[in-house]
Amino acid sequence: MRVIGIDPGLSGAIAVLEDKKVLSIFEMPVMSEGKKNKRQLNSALLVNIIKQNMKKNEEIVVVVEQVNAMPGQGVTSMFNFGQTFGAIKGVCAALGLPIFFVRPSKWKKHFELINSSKDSSRTKAIEMYPNLSGQLAKKKDVNKSDAILIARFFSETKLFDKNQY
Repeated sequence: MRVIGIDPGLSGAIAVLEDKKVLSIFEMPVMSEGKKNKRQLNSALLVNIIKQNMKKNEEIVVVVEQVNAMPGQGVTSMFNFGQTFGAIKGVCAALGLPIFFVRPSKWKKHFELINSSKDSSRTKAIEMYPNLSGQLAKKKDVNKSDAILIARFFSETKLFDKNQY
């Protein structure tokens, strides 16, 4: 079974795992829009990334971090974030993929990352996958690490019974 973990948001990432092995990692595909060159999700590229990581006759699930508005964030940034989150849901629905949501507190507790720095997920992912240390070397790669751990959380906690879906 392939598990696609998604850390939503324009700075987010996508990780594809099979049997708990990382097959690929991608930054969230974005493009510029309008006069101010604001970034927005490139939904067509997201579709391509997901399709390229699907194999015929193989079960695939998508696990997305369930996020909410946070105090102190501006209205515009929350609208943009919600728009990206909704587009991810729409892409998965259009591709006919089962989608699961996991709260950050759930997957972080599973990996003992509660009350730790944002960068600890990067350290944890490198501990689990030392061969990815080059791809997770920069602080900005924390979103890739989150996507990996989100997918890994599902792999470790869900029973793979076809009747579940």
